[in-house]
Amino acid sequence: MEEVGPSSPLPVTKMAVDNPEMLMGLCTEYCLRNLKSTLCYLLDTNILHLHPIFLPSEICDTLVNTYVELVNTDNNFAPYKNFFKLFSKPDNTRLSRVHLREDLVQDKDLEAIEDQDLVELHLINCEKLTAKSLQTITKFRHTLVSLNLFGCSNLFCEEENSEDCEDDDCLANSTHRFLIKDFTFEDFSRLRALNLGHLTEDVNVDLLLRPLTSLSSLDLSKVPLKNITFLTQWKERLTSLVLYNIDLSEDHIRVILQLCNLRHLDISRERLSIYKFKPTKKVLSMLVQNLTNLVSLDMSGHVMLENCGVNEMDEEPGQPSTDPSKSSIIPFRILKKPLQFLGLFDTSLCSLKNIPAYKVTGGKNEDQILNAIEAYTEYRPEIASRALNHLFDITRTEHCEQVLRALKLVIAALKYHRYEKNIQVTGSAALFYLTNADYRSKQNMKVRRQVIQVVLNGMESYQDVTVQRNCCLTLCNFGIPEELEFQYHRVNELLLSILNQSRQDESLQRIAVHLCNALVCQVDNDHKEAVGKMGFVTTMLKLIKKKLTDKVCDQVMEFSWSALWNITDETPDNCEMFLSYSGMKLFLDCLNEFQEKQELHRNMLGLLGNVAEVRKLRPHLMTSQFISVFSDLLASKADGIEVSYNACGVLSHIMYDGPSAWMIPEPPREDVMERMWQAIQSWDVASRRNINYRSFEPILRLLPQTVSPVSQHWATWALYNLISVYPDKYCPLLIKEGGIALLEKVLQMESSRLETKEMARKVIEHCSSFPEDSEMQTH
Repeated sequence: MEEVGPSSPLPVTKMAVDNPEMLMGLCTEYCLRNLKSTLCYLLDTNILHLHPIFLPSEICDTLVNTYVELVNTDNNFAPYKNFFKLFSKPDNTRLSRVHLREDLVQDKDLEAIEDQDLVELHLINCEKLTAKSLQTITKFRHTLVSLNLFGCSNLFCEEENSEDCEDDDCLANSTHRFLIKDFTFEDFSRLRALNLGHLTEDVNVDLLLRPLTSLSSLDLSKVPLKNITFLTQWKERLTSLVLYNIDLSEDHIRVILQLCNLRHLDISRERLSIYKFKPTKKVLSMLVQNLTNLVSLDMSGHVMLENCGVNEMDEEPGQPSTDPSKSSIIPFRILKKPLQFLGLFDTSLCSLKNIPAYKVTGGKNEDQILNAIEAYTEYRPEIASRALNHLFDITRTEHCEQVLRALKLVIAALKYHRYEKNIQVTGSAALFYLTNADYRSKQNMKVRRQVIQVVLNGMESYQDVTVQRNCCLTLCNFGIPEELEFQYHRVNELLLSILNQSRQDESLQRIAVHLCNALVCQVDNDHKEAVGKMGFVTTMLKLIKKKLTDKVCDQVMEFSWSALWNITDETPDNCEMFLSYSGMKLFLDCLNEFQEKQELHRNMLGLLGNVAEVRKLRPHLMTSQFISVFSDLLASKADGIEVSYNACGVLSHIMYDGPSAWMIPEPPREDVMERMWQAIQSWDVASRRNINYRSFEPILRLLPQTVSPVSQHWATWALYNLISVYPDKYCPLLIKEGGIALLEKVLQMESSRLETKEMARKVIEHCSSFPEDSEMQTH
């Protein structure tokens, strides 16, 4: 027996249809999670070796890039030692486009694939890479077309002790760092796209880039450049230039105006940074006039010195338009056609009515905000976090129209930036609102599972109360336990970890206990036993003991007893654990301290009913003190009949063991039995119940016996009440478990009381209209 679910069930809402996963993706992930039994084998050295097969670049690229994603976004996926060595030989593995990121990648990993003919190499925020990897990168110089070194802050640094240390320890233990000044991109003749964002200071960018003859796309985000005249050597070739967070000047603008073939220009900045340069109407006009091929422009974060936009009062009536001739941004009226992209985040221009661009970033409306999250998440978390904050405001106070897109963008941001506090706080808060019941019909199972995984990642990676509270609240929006089933062990482990912290936030504690309770309600016994072994029972008892010490009976106290009631249902090991850790003492102390707390009494007695169902544990309940307490509670009117009913259930199982098991002189067995009869006769058989039976087996075993007629009577009354009030749920269960045959035996037994037989007859009649194969509805 367990408590009815601790919260009202979520409304049944039809969810969006799932699109099937791509077979390539499924196979790739399966192989990576099972390398030893699929693509590889182990030798005595315990090192993975690839089977003698040939894998083309389409497969190898996918394996490597998916592996990196799993390591960085799935906390349950453990990296393999020397994984990259599997791809060291081009005769059986071919790599072409490799995307690596963060601290996963070390010098030795890049060195392992140095014989590959890479066309595309992205190394994003790989802070463990040193100058050793620069030499490895030169091995790809004849084939590389695209190279991304964003955030590789140590790549141009050589460590004094680098010859004598392991890769993991080099950066941590080095005493001196030497800047590599003689490296250039000599012989990188095919390189067209290069990202040097966050390049180490004092690197001579002009000298570094001078050998490149084919460059058409360049990103120099946050690179301190006083002079960019060197860019003019590519003025006929350069189509994309990113100068994010660079302190611009008029000299910079003069150079940019010469790059006549630019299609994408990014001169945006972080709003909070202090720069002297402020774009004027004249500057914008010159950019539009000279860069006639421009289709994408980002000037987010800038404060315009002059009034570049029309006054709101002068706006033409009608719907917003992307027509350049109607542009509210005056310099853009000379555009021949709308821009594909215009970055206006953190500028006043985004609030204007007519913006001549198909995709705009800003904070005016949902579309601009989502565009900003999409554009800035990967490389600009400082801006993405503010865009997420705007999204949170929308989800909290308005209705989100593009909920599926919003969810996917928030999930991506949380995956990319697991350790960015601002993103984790605002992203997890937005998820809470985006997953509520209003949006459920627009979300398929795949997306909702992605939300759960990213929420659990956040709880594991960021030990911040606000983040953990947001994550727990988000989990409350899901069907529990069914939607969390695929991460059942993990989510319980995380919640127990929260509840075992020495200092706890009260609201987080309350939500975590509520979730724990919901997770052990209406799940199978294997799940309950597994969670019990994780420390669930002892954790709840610790919480109860602390609340008892503080003389506080709040939701945490009540939820903790409720959770113990649920987790001990038909699980003898958990019942035994409860007794072993002084559970009965806590029961008596709580009963004495909180005499008026009816729901608490119900939860505690429900738990003890589960303990009493375990034959080998019943002797632990056979003390004068315990039996007297149970006997006194028979007269309780707390919570309807629930406390009295549960107390009678405990005593019924004890009585079932017969007079020989009654090892105490007081109170006498006959007196307790008489009080049980009186209690049962006082109950209303039409009472609605606050309990859930997944099986009638503990009740049915009390029917065919003569040692305790009152136990038989309690069991028959319980069945009569349940099938009368909830016939659709419990009649099929009773039939399935053979209860009708046992009730017929009760009718034939001379020891059975007449009122017991009468109730048994009514139960049989009530169930006669339900066929034996009727559909089970036990939840």
